[in-house]
Amino acid sequence: MEGWKNVYTSNYEHKIGIVKAVLKEYGIDSVIVNKKDSFYLVGELELYVNQDDVLKAKNIIIKEEL
Repeated sequence: MEGWKNVYTSNYEHKIGIVKAVLKEYGIDSVIVNKKDSFYLVGELELYVNQDDVLKAKNIIIKEEL
C-alpha cells in the first residue's frame, strides 16, 4: 500500500468503523486492513489514509477523542 499510512489501530471492528466514518465526514478517504487471524480472531485492524492526509486525520482523531 504505497502512499498510505496507518493512523489508527484497534482490536474492535465497531471502533475502527466509527473512526473511518468520522474521517469520511471530513473528506478523508481511508482503508481498513484486517490483520486478524481468521480462525483464532486475534490480531488488529488498521486504518490507513493517504500520506497527504496523515496529519489532518491524526488531528481529527485527537480532536474528536476517538
